[in-house]
Amino acid sequence: MHQFYFERLEVWQKGRILIRKVYTLSKKFPDDEKFGMTSQIRRACVSINCNIAEGSSRHSGKDQARFTEIAYGSLMEVLNLLLIASDLNYIEEKEVDQLRPMVEEISNKLNALRNTQLKR
Repeated sequence: MHQFYFERLEVWQKGRILIRKVYTLSKKFPDDEKFGMTSQIRRACVSINCNIAEGSSRHSGKDQARFTEIAYGSLMEVLNLLLIASDLNYIEEKEVDQLRPMVEEISNKLNALRNTQLKR
């Protein structure tokens, strides 16, 4: 079966893992956050991979890099929301700490991808 370029990117693959983890973790949020923080953190997390995929369809490196920047912004939004969820006792601080290395890894890979795209 044919794989598109973005599917072969390790950063996109890592993003899929993060999505699953965030969805699982956000199930712990209170029911009254269903249309608030739960929805927002899930959409932000999915946005990371959506922007990587959409950017891969652009022809210029500059256009691709713009979508990678947006993906990075969504990643930072996810981390921020995880920290807030911990502050509000929706999740434990150690659960955020367990996701931090993955967030850092994806962050580094997004920066490397952006640098590569800007050289095109």
